[in-house]
Amino acid sequence: MNRSSSESDDGLLSKQSDFYNQDWVQVIDDLQSNYPAGLQPHEIDKRLRIHGYNEVTLKSVPKWLIFLRQFNSVIIYILIVAAALTLLMGHYSDAVVIGLVVIVNALIGYIQEVNASNALDKIKNMLSVDATVLRNGERFDVPARELVPGDLVYLEAGDNVPADLRIVDADNLRVQESSLTGEADSVLKDEVVLVGKVPLAERGNMAYASTSVTNGSATGIVVATGINTQIGQISKSVADVSGEKSPLTRELNRLGNGISWVIIAVALLVFVFGWFLNIYELPTLVMAIIAMIVGSVPEGLPAATSIILATGVKKLTKKDAIVKTLPAAETLGAVDIIASDKTGTLTKNEMTIQDIVIAKKHYKVTGTGYAPVGEILYDGIPVDVTQDNQLEMFLTMGHQANDTFLTEEDGVWNINGEPTDASFLSAYYKAFGQKNPKLTEIDRIPFDSDYRYMARLAENQRYERFIAIKGSPDKLFDLAEQNGNFDRQYWSELASEFAQSGKRVIAVGYIDVEQNVEEVTHDTLQKYGINFLGLAAIIDPPRPEVIDAIADMRQAGIYVKMITGDSPDTAKAIGKQLGLAENIQVITGSDVEDLSDAQLAEVVTKYDVFARTTPQDKLRIIAAYQANNLVTAMTGDGVNDAPALKKADIGVAMGIKGTDVAKDSADMVLANDDFSTIKTAIEQGRRLYDNIRKTILYLLPTSFAEGLIVVFSILLQQTMPMTAIQLLWINMVSALTLQLAFIFEPAEPGIMNRSPRKTTEKLMNRYDVFQMIYVSVIIAAGALVVFEWFDNLVGFSIASTMAVNTIIFGKIFYLFNIRTADSVLSKSFWTNPMAFGAIGLMIILQIVFTYLPFMNTIFSTGPLSLINWSIVIAIGLLVLVITELDKYRRLKKVDR
Repeated sequence: MNRSSSESDDGLLSKQSDFYNQDWVQVIDDLQSNYPAGLQPHEIDKRLRIHGYNEVTLKSVPKWLIFLRQFNSVIIYILIVAAALTLLMGHYSDAVVIGLVVIVNALIGYIQEVNASNALDKIKNMLSVDATVLRNGERFDVPARELVPGDLVYLEAGDNVPADLRIVDADNLRVQESSLTGEADSVLKDEVVLVGKVPLAERGNMAYASTSVTNGSATGIVVATGINTQIGQISKSVADVSGEKSPLTRELNRLGNGISWVIIAVALLVFVFGWFLNIYELPTLVMAIIAMIVGSVPEGLPAATSIILATGVKKLTKKDAIVKTLPAAETLGAVDIIASDKTGTLTKNEMTIQDIVIAKKHYKVTGTGYAPVGEILYDGIPVDVTQDNQLEMFLTMGHQANDTFLTEEDGVWNINGEPTDASFLSAYYKAFGQKNPKLTEIDRIPFDSDYRYMARLAENQRYERFIAIKGSPDKLFDLAEQNGNFDRQYWSELASEFAQSGKRVIAVGYIDVEQNVEEVTHDTLQKYGINFLGLAAIIDPPRPEVIDAIADMRQAGIYVKMITGDSPDTAKAIGKQLGLAENIQVITGSDVEDLSDAQLAEVVTKYDVFARTTPQDKLRIIAAYQANNLVTAMTGDGVNDAPALKKADIGVAMGIKGTDVAKDSADMVLANDDFSTIKTAIEQGRRLYDNIRKTILYLLPTSFAEGLIVVFSILLQQTMPMTAIQLLWINMVSALTLQLAFIFEPAEPGIMNRSPRKTTEKLMNRYDVFQMIYVSVIIAAGALVVFEWFDNLVGFSIASTMAVNTIIFGKIFYLFNIRTADSVLSKSFWTNPMAFGAIGLMIILQIVFTYLPFMNTIFSTGPLSLINWSIVIAIGLLVLVITELDKYRRLKKVDR
């Protein structure tokens, strides 16, 4: 086969030929190898020069360039301009504060991008260090990085597969591929040629780099190394995927862009108008324009947004949701779709017996995973196993026909061996406690793909000997028929029923033998036949907490989609148990590959389960949801999930069983591996967005009011009521007090009963713009009227101080209106005690600003009388009354 012309069935994630479709002899010839002697030394050097070393090397972006890219934002430009202007006016401390905000925002983005590059490093580390090769007729170990296509590699239990291999010969080889394919159980491998297009998880004659051998041994020929391996192509995909900006970031950029152009346009128009009419001297006019820009630019917005997000991140951390980037915390609140890997995320990645059938009795086994916590029920009632001889025999024989170990360490149950075997150990411990039967092993037949069962000869304390056997139902059915009175049709139909529901079916039996039998052979089994005990149905079960979480998410308008490497039947069965939808619709990875990107985007929302998928399929599925303007989260734990985790609007990785690659590619890590934590994170994300939006709706009108005062003064050819330094004081103390009140604002009632917000929606709707305008005008007009009235009566300093406090108290009373969607007279008035603390601190600062002599000197202010204060407070109260009447009108309209 011509490697350069063959098309891959895995799209971008496989550059190799379809070696699984070729006879291994043909592969040896195509790669110009030599079996069984292996390559000659001179061929190794030549191929290393052509193919390079067996390692993942990708061009990396310099760290300094990643850091500089973080400054490419309109909001950052506004902050830089504000810092430059304050520096120009000699307000160095304010310039430093704004500069620090710029740097902190840049560092946040920098850390996010660097985490993605760390994921690539972790993938490199997954490649095997050493490999056993056959070269020049000898077998020896070499560094895995020196493997080349055509090398013959020997594998045995405990090895990590060092490169992509086509199996040449295998002896009961089983490979654990869950991190690559999503399969919970290890996969049996052989050298048999496969026909047609075969999904990655079903390629029984291939072994892939980074997977591990659990049983048996084999020889394989290297067909791909380094970047051309499946794991290498995943690393390339992770590098190629550009992280999506969060919805909030996109909205803030749009808002910042619009604000900046409005401010610049108004500043230019007012400057031209003032210069043309010669309202002020040029230096005075320039300083007035600078004051207008400084007052109008909401330089506290990015800082307030970052602080709100940071406190949200801290709260999520306490809930075991570790958010690595601030925007990700808010993105959760906008999620429409959660595309989730199955194994290890929705399920435990721990095979569990759920059903036991003995004769006509159907037992249910509770508990999930390897932890021996659960009961065996019959008709919903716990069974006393010691009073049920057949069930006791079944569990004991399942325990004995086993060569796997199940151990506990720090509360976590781990296995050494096969997941299916571990499920029998766990079931036995659930029934009898954590103890083993007092039996002595005499001999055994290990499991092999040729006969598909395992048998063990053992002796009990009464010196009675028996053979325990466990394996494929068909094989044990054949042995059971030899004893007569075996209803094969009944058991076959039952096994088929379990299999169709996505469960793996294992049969169990035993043979009583004489005391002098010293070994167990296949002939022994054929001679005696077996006493058939029953069937066990095994599955990697859903996590119990996931089912409730998915139901809650559906209530919130969020849909969970399963993307897995498992078979369609198994995936659909799990999907039903999870409650993904009323009528589960399944599509396979092969079907996805046959669709164009546009076709996939058109139909992707119709499906609930995507089975037999490759990493490339996962990428395309995420992109298809995003093409429908759906904010998409991806959850996963394996290496094969990494590209999709990075592509999604927010990637969520499992913290305990997740691979380092997945965790580094994700935006959020669930430290407790609890999928239901996502629900808590989504609720927190919605609260954060609401509070950020409230901050914006609060900050912009009050900032624009400061700018309007300058504009009105120029247009009316009046004395400037406030200086630039006074405007900076207003912005600074507001940022330190009132704006921070929104950090502690609780979630609005019913926040999880509303649908996710649409990404096409703007931060500010038409009404918000209208309110922003009239609030700005009220506050600005009030400050101007107060200044004009008192300027002639008590002089500039007192009048100016009253104008500043008019703006401050306008902000204070407007805070009560914007804090909650409910009326100010409702119980929501008391839900945020920190708001009163912020107001109290603001008032203290204003008293200092107004009465302390050194502050009077710095800011050109003067002490106010009680009459002055009453007028200031009355104007602020007017802002609250008008905005509350408007809110009441809108609430009445909604009720109708």
